[in-house]
Amino acid sequence: MINIRKLEAELWESADLLRAGSKLTSNQYCMPVLGLIFLRYAYSRFKMVEAEILKNRPSRGGRVMPVEASDFTAKSALYLPKEAQYDYLVNLPSDISSAGLVNKDGDIMNSLGEVVNNAMALVEDQSEQLVGVLPKDYTMFNDDLLGELLRIFNNSALDEVGGDIIGRIYEYFLNKFAKNIASDDGVFFTPKSLVKMIVNIIEPKSGILLDPACGSGGMFIQSGDFVNQSGMNANSAMTFYGQEKVEYNAQLCLMNMAVHGLTGVIKSGDEANTFYHDAHNLDGCCDYVMANPPFNVDKVKAESCENAKRLPFGMPGVNKNKEVGNGNYLWISYFYSYLNENGRAGFVMASSATDSQGKDKDIREKLVKTGHVDAMISVGNNFFYTKSLPCSLWFFDKGKSEAIKDKVLFIDARNYYTVVDRTLNEWSEWQLKNLNAIVWLYRGETEKYIALLNEYRRYLMHLAAELKTDEICRMITPTTVFADILSAFKDFETEQKQQAKFDMEHVVRQDKKRQQAIWDERLADISSAITVAKEAVWLYEKFGDGVYADVLGLCKVADISEIEAKGWSLTPGAYVGVAPVEDDGVDFEERMAEIHRELLSLQAESNDLMDIISQNIKELGL
Repeated sequence: MINIRKLEAELWESADLLRAGSKLTSNQYCMPVLGLIFLRYAYSRFKMVEAEILKNRPSRGGRVMPVEASDFTAKSALYLPKEAQYDYLVNLPSDISSAGLVNKDGDIMNSLGEVVNNAMALVEDQSEQLVGVLPKDYTMFNDDLLGELLRIFNNSALDEVGGDIIGRIYEYFLNKFAKNIASDDGVFFTPKSLVKMIVNIIEPKSGILLDPACGSGGMFIQSGDFVNQSGMNANSAMTFYGQEKVEYNAQLCLMNMAVHGLTGVIKSGDEANTFYHDAHNLDGCCDYVMANPPFNVDKVKAESCENAKRLPFGMPGVNKNKEVGNGNYLWISYFYSYLNENGRAGFVMASSATDSQGKDKDIREKLVKTGHVDAMISVGNNFFYTKSLPCSLWFFDKGKSEAIKDKVLFIDARNYYTVVDRTLNEWSEWQLKNLNAIVWLYRGETEKYIALLNEYRRYLMHLAAELKTDEICRMITPTTVFADILSAFKDFETEQKQQAKFDMEHVVRQDKKRQQAIWDERLADISSAITVAKEAVWLYEKFGDGVYADVLGLCKVADISEIEAKGWSLTPGAYVGVAPVEDDGVDFEERMAEIHRELLSLQAESNDLMDIISQNIKELGL
């Protein structure tokens, strides 16, 4: 199995080394590099879809009918003419000027940069939404550098893992460039786990989806995946609209959508400044609104906002310069105003907005009294790639059932996450499902919760089978308690660690490295199974077979009178309380003694290694 994280890091390191050698800035380098990854992904999807089309292709006179552009359009994939196919570009001769190549306009091409520019122009001809969007400044690279970049992204590992992984590589690079060139007025790349959380709770099915601060289009991509996974075609079921003030980010959005086979209408520039313009005339028309707007924007012209309307609860505070000093409640009002009578909204917002005072509090009171605030989720630090600030996820639902019409679900998830590295946290797939399950139970959708418990059991059975542990496979039944499954995996881990230690003590020296790698992979797989089992236990211990209950420190359903008593605060921590500190069952003195023994053992091993190195140096006569 390919280590995707390792592959991402290696590709980035190679490409960034070339950037350093080229003396180009990240700004100059970003779009052309993403353009090449876009082309590689488009080619991967092209080959995959081409194979599907050819499976049942009719033939005439023994010849299979050739594929056409319309065949690809029907499957939400780009058709690529030969000269725009990645394989063609990689295998061009080194001396372009002697190859006699001509571009789409019939002009001779003398450099690889011109050939790649022509490929981008040919792709634009296949997609109306990409016209004028793809980078066509590859002549700023010399042929050697550009050829090396093309080869980097033609890594054979990408062919083994398929198009979806290339899409992930694309998003990984987008994230890395976001770190390097993020603007100071907000992060344009929203972390995937926050986007997935919003999409999972909104549950888009069909209709109009608007992201009025769309950045690189993450909300559209995840919504498209959600709809496609439900068995529908996202392009047929959904109409995607976006506004993005920064034209550069809008280009990324259109490329990102195209690479995922989605179409949409994205407006950019001054007319797409959502503070002042409803660029698509969608006020009151949207089935879904999703966004990660820039937080705490100041100096917003109050008069222009009032003229733009979409302020059902009135204006936020205005200073003596006739400016809104903080734009958070402009965004919140706009998101609500865009919704139709049954619409749902989900968005990221600065944590401070949940209990800010003054005019903000007045707007929040009116908002709560509509009964349309659905759920509030507190998110901890380090979820963003470029900032460490905490945030909140807000959810509106104008079509709430009568049972929860005047109630709000509060979830404090600040201490529930997976650490990716020192500066980044995220929700794992199972953590996303668990948080989503709390919302299902609040909405009375018990069948979805039961389905998740069954999914846990099936997946843990699958992991046990992969690990070839028949004992655990036999014990997992539809009624097995998750805590017992977790205990079984932990016992299995202890047994396997002892076996690994024995094997490594008796393996011959030349096989040691290979055997260690095998055991490392196996123990990592067991650890992953334990992690999944822990998440199943986390969920089941709180909600059993599917009955919602307030959980101290995690979740609470509050009615409007309770919210009024809290001064109209929408901060989850004000409602859920503080969870009791759990005893982790570890004896402190015993653990310290264990650590001390480990340290002494490592020191002894280090001394032995130093002696061996010294002896080897002497033998070499150095």
